[in-house]
Amino acid sequence: MEFNKEVDARGLNCPLPILRAKKALAEMNSGEVLRVVATDPGSVRDFQAFAKQTGNHLLEHTVNDREFVFFMQRK
Repeated sequence: MEFNKEVDARGLNCPLPILRAKKALAEMNSGEVLRVVATDPGSVRDFQAFAKQTGNHLLEHTVNDREFVFFMQRK
């Protein structure tokens, strides 16, 4: 999937991955896609809740060798 910006949140525990994503999304234009890579298993639940709360779209998330990759589209 194509993306406009990436946040590397590997090794960070919640809420840091969400806070970094929030900061990055604030600097992006509507419709642009952010890719976030995290290692915290709790980030899956957190990003789903974050998407609902903010109205940004969680396009997809995958798990790859203990890394969680999220694609979020700015509202």
